[in-house]
Amino acid sequence: MNTNVFRNLSYGVYVVTTLDGSRPTGCVANSVMQITSSPATIAVSMNHDNYTNDCMKRAGVFAVSILSEKSDPSLIGQFGFQSGRDTDKFAGVSYEEQEHLPVLTDCCGYIVCKIIDQMETNTHTVFLGEVIDGDSKGTDPAMTYAYYHKVIKGKSPKNAPTYLSEEETEKTETLAKKETWVCSVCGYVYDGETPFEELPDSFTCPLCKMPKEKFIKK
Repeated sequence: MNTNVFRNLSYGVYVVTTLDGSRPTGCVANSVMQITSSPATIAVSMNHDNYTNDCMKRAGVFAVSILSEKSDPSLIGQFGFQSGRDTDKFAGVSYEEQEHLPVLTDCCGYIVCKIIDQMETNTHTVFLGEVIDGDSKGTDPAMTYAYYHKVIKGKSPKNAPTYLSEEETEKTETLAKKETWVCSVCGYVYDGETPFEELPDSFTCPLCKMPKEKFIKK
């Protein structure tokens, strides 16, 4: 089976947030969809290994911040490539509270839900949330999963439903002839005009903020 067919489905890039007691936490998700309009309900797929999954079950509520094409890509690294178990993901991140839940300032819209049902799969929990608040912010278009891959050149965390292993990807993608430098933490591909070797030692990955030495040549 060619698993790349799943990339033809429509996905966005979202930061799903909730509370760990009184502490805000959250993670990146790409499988968020509207199920009904009246009452408005939203489904979110969350990997069992994500700490946010446990926190959502305890809190009974969650919020979805919809990232835009102009959102800072480092938010994806901040919320997608480290665990909230031992990291304050909101450190240095601007956010506001909506219905007592954290919502990122740098987004094009938000939705706040109370959990009314959930379904367990082998790897993920699908949470069904009844919408209790939501609003659009600004006019920038929402970031799609395709935009994230093709323009920002990021890859999926291993906990994402749409994650493809490097082996699967290599089977279906044409390898670039020129050498590339890839962040070993988040998969960001550097394609700037300045040769990677000539970048200053202070260079960091624009997604996950890892230092230059974390990049490997492909």
